[in-house]
Amino acid sequence: MNSTTGINLPALRSHNTALVLGLLRTAGEAGISRLEIAERTGLTPQAVSKITARLRAEGVAADAGRRASTGGKPRTLLRLVPGAAHAVGLHLDRDELTTVLVDLSGAPVAARTFPLDLGAGAESVMAAVAREVAAVTARVDGVLGAGAAMPGPLDHATGVPHRVTGFPEWNGFPLRDTLARRLGLPVVLDKDTNAAALGLALRGGAGDSFAYLHLGTGLGAGLVLGGALYRGARTGAGEFGHQTVQLDGPPCDCGGRGCLEALCLAAVARGDLAEAARVLGAGAANLAGLLDIDRVLLGGRVIGSAAEPFVRGVGAVLAERAERGGERPVPVVLAHGTPHPVAEGAAQLILAPVFGL
Repeated sequence: MNSTTGINLPALRSHNTALVLGLLRTAGEAGISRLEIAERTGLTPQAVSKITARLRAEGVAADAGRRASTGGKPRTLLRLVPGAAHAVGLHLDRDELTTVLVDLSGAPVAARTFPLDLGAGAESVMAAVAREVAAVTARVDGVLGAGAAMPGPLDHATGVPHRVTGFPEWNGFPLRDTLARRLGLPVVLDKDTNAAALGLALRGGAGDSFAYLHLGTGLGAGLVLGGALYRGARTGAGEFGHQTVQLDGPPCDCGGRGCLEALCLAAVARGDLAEAARVLGAGAANLAGLLDIDRVLLGGRVIGSAAEPFVRGVGAVLAERAERGGERPVPVVLAHGTPHPVAEGAAQLILAPVFGL
C-alpha cells in the first residue's frame, strides 16, 4: 500500500496552507490567482507565494491559465490537482463493509462492498478492513489517511467504540489506533451517522442546520447545526435511536425499553412501513422541536429501498406538529448525491481538516 508518498502531510495540514487549499478547492477548474488568495485569506503575498510554490512542487496545485488584469501583467491562475492525493473512507456496518477511495476534491475513484460480520471478533474485522483498503489503494500514491465510520456509541476523540448495540464486545477496543498500525496510515473514527452528515454538510449551504436520520441495520442521527457537525462535548450526540418513546415498551438490544430504534425496526420487520415512518416521524418531530432545524434528511438501506412511504410518513408527522404550533413545517427530503454516503463522508474525516473545514 502506498501512503503519503511525495506529500508533506504535516505541512499540508497547517492553518495557512489549509486556507489556501480551501480556496483552491472552491475555485475548481477555473482557478484563482495568488493576489485573490492573499486578499481573501489576509495572508501576505509573500506567504501565499511560499505556500503555493510548495503546493506546486508537491503536485497538489498547478497552473490554470491566465486572467487579464485591470492593470499590469495578466494574473497566473492556480487550481487544485485532485489526483495528487487520496483518502480512504470505511463504513463498518453490522453486516457489510464498504470501502471507497476519493481524490482531493472528494470525488470517488474506487468503491468496494464486502460482507462483514461485525461480531466475528476484532482480528477478523481488522483483517477484512486491511484487505479491502489494500485493494482500493493498490494503484495510487499519496494516501493521506483513512476515515472509519461504524455504529455508535463511540468516543470520536480517543477513537474507541463503546457498547455498540448488539455487539458489546467492541466496548473499549482501541479501534482507531489498532487500525492505524495495521494500515500504516493516520485513521479517524466516527459514528456512521456523523460521517454521512459531514459529507452532506460539505455539499450543502453554509450555515445550514439539519438532522440526517439513518435507518438501516440500526437507527441513528447525524446533527449539523449552523453548518458544523455537532458531536457534543463527549462526542456522544446523535444517539437518536435510543430515545425512549414508549415507557415500559418492548425491550431494545441496548438494554432499555421502548426505544425508537426497537419500535421502528420491529415495524419494518413485519412489513408495516407506514407505522415505521410514523415512529420515525415522532423522533424527527422531537428533534425539530428541540433544535429548530431547517430540514430533515433521510437515508440508509431501509429508506433507500422504500423512500416514498418514509418521506411521506415522516413529513406528515412533522406537518401535523407544525400545524398544532402554528409554525412553518420542517421539510423532509431524501438524502441524495451518492450511493455510499457513510463511506464517502468517512473519507471527509481525513480531507476536511486539510481544507480547513
